[in-house]
Amino acid sequence: MKKVISNILTGLVYVFLFAPIVVLLVFSFNGSKSLSVFSDPSLYWYKELLKDRNTLETVRNSLLLATTATAIATAMGTAAAWGIDRLRSRWYRTAINTVTDIPMTNPDIITGISMMLMFVFVGRMFGARNSLNFWTILIAHVTFCLPYVILQVLPKLQQMDRALPEAAMDLGCTPFRAFWKVELPEMLPGIVTGAIMAFTMSLDDFVISYFTSGTGFETLPIRIYSMTKKTVTPKMYALATIIFFITLTLLLISNAIEDSDDKESRKQKNAKND
Repeated sequence: MKKVISNILTGLVYVFLFAPIVVLLVFSFNGSKSLSVFSDPSLYWYKELLKDRNTLETVRNSLLLATTATAIATAMGTAAAWGIDRLRSRWYRTAINTVTDIPMTNPDIITGISMMLMFVFVGRMFGARNSLNFWTILIAHVTFCLPYVILQVLPKLQQMDRALPEAAMDLGCTPFRAFWKVELPEMLPGIVTGAIMAFTMSLDDFVISYFTSGTGFETLPIRIYSMTKKTVTPKMYALATIIFFITLTLLLISNAIEDSDDKESRKQKNAKND
């Protein structure tokens, strides 16, 4: 009886979580303009989406921003994780980890407002007319994406046998070659997972983007928010469906990488035990 109740409650939770997404997916194929009554299945709104230049421009802006922020955050986060892993002081490492967690635990609205004030202050100090632009929103996105990369790469370094780089250098490798041939492959699953998380977080962000973007650069979440003041057309259903499947694909890739990495680590442990 307990198992049946547990299954029912679990099913209700999943229905509560995914029912809005199912409605979104279904109505993206609606042939009419109604947002509540489904008529004949059609790809009409997908075709209309391809004709909407303004929306496609914001999609391009969001992809450009997310890709650039992900590349920078991945490089900086990997370097930061490598440095944190080599800290000898436990107190210093705890302090660095606490600072790293702040952008994740701090409310987005606080982060957005504080960064906006900082950008405006620096811009006025240097006499800039427009303090907020593409570069300010890029810096903001790199800032909140960094912790996700660090927290994915750091455990991979901690799981690695610390004698491996030293053994590689004993066999004639330079420190750089030992890092490239030994440490980087161990970090690679965490780097890829961190990059995927950074990309999805950057693509999804609205609050911080709203406060740190200028008038000449608009992302997709900001455009959708501006449309809610009037009406959201079914074209947004079609676009949200496409984004959902892209995100789902990235999630599947991330889980596949983690599963393969877990299997590899189990094989290594079993080999050591034998």
